[in-house]
Amino acid sequence: MKMLIDSAWVDSSDRSVREVVNSANNDLIDTVPAATASDLKKAVNAARGAKIRMAELPAHERAAVLFRCADVMEKRREELSLLLARENGKPIRQTREELAAAIRIFRGFGEEAKRIFGKSMSLDMVPGMEHHFAFTIRRPVGVVAAIVPFNYPVELYAHKAAAALAAGNAVIVKPPSDCPLTLLHIAEILEGAGVPRAAHQMVTGTGQVVGEYLAREEGIDLISLTGSTPVGQRISRLAADTLKKVHLELGGSDATIICADADLEEAAEAVILGRLARGNGQICCAVKRVFVAEAIHDKYVKILSEKAKKLIVGDPLDEQTDVGPLITESAAKDVENDIQNAVSLGARIRAGGGRRGAFIEPTVLETVPPEAKMMKEETFGPVVPVIPFRTMDEVVGLANNTPYGLQSSVFTNDLTTALDMAYRLDVGGLIVNWSSAVRVENLPFGGVKMSGHGRESIHDTLLEMTEQKTVIIYNALSVFNKTGQ
Repeated sequence: MKMLIDSAWVDSSDRSVREVVNSANNDLIDTVPAATASDLKKAVNAARGAKIRMAELPAHERAAVLFRCADVMEKRREELSLLLARENGKPIRQTREELAAAIRIFRGFGEEAKRIFGKSMSLDMVPGMEHHFAFTIRRPVGVVAAIVPFNYPVELYAHKAAAALAAGNAVIVKPPSDCPLTLLHIAEILEGAGVPRAAHQMVTGTGQVVGEYLAREEGIDLISLTGSTPVGQRISRLAADTLKKVHLELGGSDATIICADADLEEAAEAVILGRLARGNGQICCAVKRVFVAEAIHDKYVKILSEKAKKLIVGDPLDEQTDVGPLITESAAKDVENDIQNAVSLGARIRAGGGRRGAFIEPTVLETVPPEAKMMKEETFGPVVPVIPFRTMDEVVGLANNTPYGLQSSVFTNDLTTALDMAYRLDVGGLIVNWSSAVRVENLPFGGVKMSGHGRESIHDTLLEMTEQKTVIIYNALSVFNKTGQ
């Protein structure tokens, strides 16, 4: 496939390409251009012109473009879901769900485009300002660079690109290097839906070339990145020289706390669906650490391990598959190394633990020491360490003992305990009686500490991608007695 620059489908200026491979069988699916600095310069220049056209486009027309795109995506949902399963490795049942979420997000931003409001304010709180009137308006930031990760590329692309267009911005999308094809097809759909020229561009290539160029480029007004924390740190440093806005949704070491009064079957099923059998374990807010009350620890580990052993690992196109391959064999080797590191430090494998190519068996470990790598850093695969705790104070300390702070969850039937955790855990979101791997498109999503800053949702992202402008009209009011000028 080609990439999209200035509403034209083009090769890279030096004709270089990257291969897109099915990690389940190593089959070549397609190639895409490997963009150069020259290609990126053209894209940014085109976007600077497009931002003017977008800022002048009425909200109802921006909404109509997003609605038309969503309608065609829905008609082509099965085709796009199959392609996503092939290039990404997520099981087909889950890629269908991802397409459905992206369609909802496009429609949601279409509606929200018509609800970008300012505020009106009288100034009579200040002596001498009684006759003056002020209001705010929200205007597009200009050109948005959207850097999309591999794990949920279609859904997270929708959160960024549809939001940028709804707000009246031009957007340059960097799709994930290993699975860009589904997004390129959606870019074709968006072009057909009538998006203004160069308002939506998609430039393929590596993060080192494309992502870093966009971060440095003064013609970019906002960077929206979902990715790892080290990548977020790098992008932030590069963006600092131009003081552009940076919106980061980064990694997590998400804790699930299972109290003694929890429903163990439900808590085990939540961890299965919130880590081992969801996105092949490659989700930023998936369950990364499970803390279980000491009194129920052994019973819980037995239930969880038995469920993990029943999961079907295999071809992502097979309707029965629960767990597909990781995005690359290299990624699977990283997860395997994390498992071996934990075992070398005393952890016991209760289920799984093996690797075949890019496939990792759903793995449950116990007696994992705090110095194990997976307890300190993000392991991106279907692996769950289970750790006992004695008191709530102890588990709060354990859960917060991480540089990350994306989401957590707690299983309890005690409302006071649940609310206590909401206040004490250093995270951007807490889920009660389900896993941490919950994201609903109309709710604010994002983290604290090294998990990033800013919030994404159908409402919040529009606030991130617009600027608030204050307007003051002198001598506009006569309702108050004159006491000043």
